[in-house]
Amino acid sequence: MSRIQTTFEQLNGSKALVSYITAGDPDLRTTLSLMHSLAANGADILELGIPFSDPMADGPTIQRAAERALAQGVSLKDVLALVAEFRQSNAATPVVLMGYLNPVHKMGYTAFAQAAAAAGVDGVLTVDSPVETIAPLHEALKQQGIDCIFLVAPTTTEARIQTIASLASGFVYYVSLKGVTGSAQLDTEAVSRKIELLRKHIDIPIGVGFGISDAESARKIATVADAVIVGSRIVNEIERNPGNEAAAAGALAKTLKNAIS
Repeated sequence: MSRIQTTFEQLNGSKALVSYITAGDPDLRTTLSLMHSLAANGADILELGIPFSDPMADGPTIQRAAERALAQGVSLKDVLALVAEFRQSNAATPVVLMGYLNPVHKMGYTAFAQAAAAAGVDGVLTVDSPVETIAPLHEALKQQGIDCIFLVAPTTTEARIQTIASLASGFVYYVSLKGVTGSAQLDTEAVSRKIELLRKHIDIPIGVGFGISDAESARKIATVADAVIVGSRIVNEIERNPGNEAAAAGALAKTLKNAIS
């Protein structure tokens, strides 16, 4: 049983907080502190962004984070080494790598999956890899016991949802808004209707991200989803608190977790 599955089972119906940060923002040492702080303050699953030069699905906040990481030369290998270091003192909190296909493709799917498993990675989400072409990566991850996590958008057709359901493991990430990360205008009723459709086909947990920026929006989404995914708001807190990033992000995580508990 994967750490992700174990985490959801241990929650026993309570809602998971999934927190996103960009690896290497503001630096790798601080990222490690952030991971520990988030986990200690209520984050049930950590999403670790792989810095990429063309983050087309991300809004300005996460784009700036990626730029700061890339300016220091942070690579996919650095991200894997970071997870391995985190695992030295935290063997329980699931870590999901989230990013774009190019760095993974460059390393090679089999080599990446093997390295990710050795580091202690639990799931991988490549935002620009459509379900129709993901087979080589999916198979490599499956062989290593790593969950392949998929995005579902408001515009995803029912037929495509069925295809995703046949391949996804860990959890499914529902993008609650059209647009990039950090977008506003969250419509809980629309999210609820879409999740009702998703549950007809998907039998693993469904997390909702995009547009969740505070305790109130997290609480609303927790009424309809299995997990609340927060990224840009946490990254913004990191950006606004130089020298105090881990404490600030941890305080926010505690507030969000209390709101959905």
